[in-house]
Amino acid sequence: QVSVVESGGGLVQPGGSLRLSCVASGRTRNIHAMGWYRQAPGQQRELVARIDDDYIADYSDPVKGRFTISRNNAENTVYLQMNSLKLEDTAVYYCNVVVRYGPVERLYENSYWGQGTQVTVSS
Repeated sequence: QVSVVESGGGLVQPGGSLRLSCVASGRTRNIHAMGWYRQAPGQQRELVARIDDDYIADYSDPVKGRFTISRNNAENTVYLQMNSLKLEDTAVYYCNVVVRYGPVERLYENSYWGQGTQVTVSS
């Protein structure tokens, strides 16, 4: 089993910055991808940013140029630096970790989620 724990959420004014952290522990020998998703009230959960084990990152259009995702493989940690925050960035942010198991010829993946951390952008 894998435990995923987020931290770093909070209340910030528009234009401000926050840095989210997420650490995975347990059966994490082969973490493939780590990412951040968010869910605003009444909305579906959506991808914010994702980074794979080749350090290739993808961002959703609303956050491109403002958010930066990074990871530390040695510590099984992923970060999300959020700058120039907007009111519409308010949401619960969830960390997702995809772990690969098994031999190469029978590889499979499991996806794990954290409990979420609240980010509120308000003046």
